[in-house]
Amino acid sequence: MKTFLKSRFLILFMSILTLTACSDDNDDIMVDPPEPEIPEFEGRVTSYTLGSLTNPEITGTATFTENEDNSVTIDLDVANTPSGEILPAHIHANSAAEDGAIVLTLASVDGTTGTSSITVTAFDDGSTATYDTLIAYDGSINVHLDEGELFWTVIAQGDIGENVLTNVSKTYDLNEKMAPGIQGTVTFYERVSGESLAVIRLENTPEGGVHPAHIHDGNALEGGGIAVSLTPVDGTTGISSTHIASLDDGTALSYDDIMVYNGYINVHLSAEELATIVAQGDIGGNELNGSETMYMLGEKDAPGISGMVHFYERNNGETLAKLMLMNTPENGVHPAHIHNNSAIEGGGIAVSFTPVDGTTGMSYTNIASLDDGTAISYDELLNFDGYINVHLSAENLAVIVAQGDIGQNELTGMTIVYDLAEKDAPGISGMITFYERKSGEALAMIKLMNTPMGGIHPAHIHNNSAAEGGGIALSFNPVNGDTGSSATHIAQLDDGTAFGYGDIETFDGYINVHLSAENLATIVAQGNIGSNFGDDGEEGEMVTYAVGNSGSSAYIFTGGDLNNESNPDFTFKRGETYTFNVNSPGHPFFIKTTASLGTGDTYDNGVTNNGASSDTITFTVPMDAPDTLYYICEFHSSMSGTINIVD
Repeated sequence: MKTFLKSRFLILFMSILTLTACSDDNDDIMVDPPEPEIPEFEGRVTSYTLGSLTNPEITGTATFTENEDNSVTIDLDVANTPSGEILPAHIHANSAAEDGAIVLTLASVDGTTGTSSITVTAFDDGSTATYDTLIAYDGSINVHLDEGELFWTVIAQGDIGENVLTNVSKTYDLNEKMAPGIQGTVTFYERVSGESLAVIRLENTPEGGVHPAHIHDGNALEGGGIAVSLTPVDGTTGISSTHIASLDDGTALSYDDIMVYNGYINVHLSAEELATIVAQGDIGGNELNGSETMYMLGEKDAPGISGMVHFYERNNGETLAKLMLMNTPENGVHPAHIHNNSAIEGGGIAVSFTPVDGTTGMSYTNIASLDDGTAISYDELLNFDGYINVHLSAENLAVIVAQGDIGQNELTGMTIVYDLAEKDAPGISGMITFYERKSGEALAMIKLMNTPMGGIHPAHIHNNSAAEGGGIALSFNPVNGDTGSSATHIAQLDDGTAFGYGDIETFDGYINVHLSAENLATIVAQGNIGSNFGDDGEEGEMVTYAVGNSGSSAYIFTGGDLNNESNPDFTFKRGETYTFNVNSPGHPFFIKTTASLGTGDTYDNGVTNNGASSDTITFTVPMDAPDTLYYICEFHSSMSGTINIVD
């Protein structure tokens, strides 16, 4: 019995050992952890530039070298230092533009060799200084002339760590304002930290002057409060350097933020004369991006006054509008507005411009919204259903001195011309010209000769051909007998059916011009149009160009397939008519046989008003015209181009 119990005990004991061994194998055996991977020592090196301050020949480098024991060796190498001098050097807190307290004293530079070297493990306050902390530090290095005048005798200086400049920068012009001759630039440099260094460089600032400078909210035309105070410009050097990390109210402001900031810069004459702005320029979102559109403003109620409007797109999508008129009366103030609809239709005021200064003929306005507060961008303005009126004065708004369609009412240069032949009134005849608008609608201009003075002549498009007769489809504005002219905006037939420029050539119709509303039976002029054309004459087509100028460097053409093109070459067809609405005061526009200055070698066959600078020049190309002609300014050879003549 004892033997049996002993045997069972032995079996149980062995089973426990076996289970324990299995358990140890799977769960509880201690395994030594792997040895941690120790990165291979790299001995990293970073160098920074030390720029000159007082002597342009004193420049150098600061080199930070990582050591295997986690210390850092800082070597300075400065060229053209004064021999025999001992030049203290330090790392300062903050950027060089801000200045800051000494945080790490470096080995002084030997003036004879221009070099120094020190190995460090801590800042002057005892905190650890590693390679990684130093190359990311918000600091700068100063090398001084001597111990006695540290603040005044920095001879070399450079930003380090997060203050180092990237290769990204942006320069804006600062234009002359109230002090003739003072102008320059501001350049924003991106730092590694994402903050900015702003450097203003002006020319012709007065020696010894101190010129406060600020970034303002808004744009230069409208004005706004101070957003960022910049370091005043030193009049002797014309230079100011400012570290920018935030607005004056403490709101963070990065380099990327400045690039889209709706602001402008003012530089003032002095702290005592802040009202005198010596230089000014838009920045960020207000910068002009190069997109520009010009519209002509024709003479209206005041003979001789005409001009143009330029719309310039800003980066923020808003618009700078510049009105330029010639022959405005000295000291006059001329209200100006964008109106709804086309000039022929008339409409209420949509946008009020800054009034035109009669002395200069100029007006500048920033456009971000309509007068009712509705936002309007540059692109929307170019498609706006509107026109511009410039008035004689606030007291005499009824006298419009200049006027022109804009946006979708702009003429494309495409035209269709039909003859209006004499009918019941001997000697009265003329033509109608349909001009295509950008919107696809049309401007219809009737021009008759020999209409009686004081007469008012109703005119209509009728259905069917003149031989068949038909009801009225479209009513024109009546022809003025004094001028023989009528202008009508066409967007639909009288029954409301849409009707645009593209419908004219296929329309089954004809035109009647009547003697008067009381005597409609007397038709003074008549002509088939559209699909009926050919029964009473030949179609003539012409292209119209608006011609301005860019200083004395180029004529600028808009019309046909051109949009603000400088000095293009043309190909004209014999027998066709081309019209130039010229508005380039001081730059007479000549068509010539040679590209010569002066008034010689003009080609006058088929040309009316050759040499006009502010008038309409019409060129109906003769069948015997030479293969090559030229247009050129009387005074400037750079304002010219070639006219190729083909059959």
